[in-house]
Amino acid sequence: MNYQLKQEINRNIFRGYDVRGIYPTELDEDTAYTFGLGFGTHISNLGKDTCIVGHDNRLSSPALYDALIEGITSTGINVIKLGLCTTPMYYYACIKLQVYSGVMVTASHNPKDDNGFKFAFTEEGNCKGQEIQDFLEFILAGNFKEGKGSTKDYNIEPDYIELYKNALKFGDRRLKVVLDPANGTTSPFCRELYELYPMDLTIINEESDGRFPNHHPDPCVEENLQTLKEKVLELGADVGISFDGDGDRVGFITNSGLFVPTDKFMIIIIRDIIDKVDKKEFLYDVKCSKAVQDEIDKLGGKGLCYRTGNSYTKAKVRDEDLPFGGELSGHVYFRDRWPGFDSGMYAGLRLLEILSNTNKSMDDLLEGITKYYATEELKFTSPDDIKFKVVEKVKEYAREKGYSFNDIDGARIEFDDGWALVRASNTGPNITARFEATSEERKQELQKEFTDLIERLNK
Repeated sequence: MNYQLKQEINRNIFRGYDVRGIYPTELDEDTAYTFGLGFGTHISNLGKDTCIVGHDNRLSSPALYDALIEGITSTGINVIKLGLCTTPMYYYACIKLQVYSGVMVTASHNPKDDNGFKFAFTEEGNCKGQEIQDFLEFILAGNFKEGKGSTKDYNIEPDYIELYKNALKFGDRRLKVVLDPANGTTSPFCRELYELYPMDLTIINEESDGRFPNHHPDPCVEENLQTLKEKVLELGADVGISFDGDGDRVGFITNSGLFVPTDKFMIIIIRDIIDKVDKKEFLYDVKCSKAVQDEIDKLGGKGLCYRTGNSYTKAKVRDEDLPFGGELSGHVYFRDRWPGFDSGMYAGLRLLEILSNTNKSMDDLLEGITKYYATEELKFTSPDDIKFKVVEKVKEYAREKGYSFNDIDGARIEFDDGWALVRASNTGPNITARFEATSEERKQELQKEFTDLIERLNK
């Protein structure tokens, strides 16, 4: 294939945690090739000679993958090709092969027409924030090396399955489980993994189809799990588990058909492991319910409220040497007996492990959590060149009002009886907001105050 150097790269696809845009209008094969030239040159400048590349099951991924690899090898860098794999499988390949430079072609949970790159230069992990903007400028400078790197195919699946065999200890209780891989990249892999453990397994939306024909592949939005909910109730299953498009996020339905936000799942995990780990400190992101901090306090642990974004949260959990952390969007990081990367399939199995060692239902495991009234994450369309200015004006408003707020990621404005979060999305042209309070009335009051403010500032 004869790829061309892309002279006019869309700057807006270089986001807070990764590169992400619509195929082929914002991100095409020539963009991937040019990205590869920049990536290969940059890691060569760091003294690297090899990287790892994988791709998800989106229809555009194989073409972008080929163009990217052509660009990388044209700089003299060798490429270990994983082919179709989940993002967690890509992460484990980097660990297993001790090659920490790499690119995963994926747009995660975004719509089917999107695609992108999650990428890392070193063992520090996925690039984020200013590092991504600096790399964009490096690409635009166009000072690319020339060479002829080699390629080698590598099948990470056997190693990945072996990792699971040593990471879980199921009890005697045999569970009835429904999985929904949402036709995403976990579809070819989830059955083999889950059948390693004693359970009665039903899988829906199992065909790998990058068009995601049955529902949007985001397991943290309740409406996407409606079919899973119906199947759990129909079969009288113990739990329903769903994964996102590239397999690094997870969502749950209880035995009674209730949707479980990730922060409540995190509480189940923290309750289970706090007496089994030496360091009793756990990370949660600014979107999570105050119930997480309440539970950590109740258990005698320490909570760390941090910014949203898996590139940030995963790195923070590692750098602070925490046994567990996560964020509301479905990314969770186990480091007690797992290598610390986010895997929806592993997170689901950790819940099943807990259930298999008790007679309690998943509904039972959720009992005793402090009751708050919260909105879902709300999105307000806002162009990429405006959204950050709006958030800064929200901070000014909070200062003028004398409100206390945490500005680690946007503004989480704290009140005695609730909080309001307003932040700029790093994955799309949106402002996101969430509201929580001790009563439904107070939640609505906060929501109206800040929704009106956002809409006024966003004009």
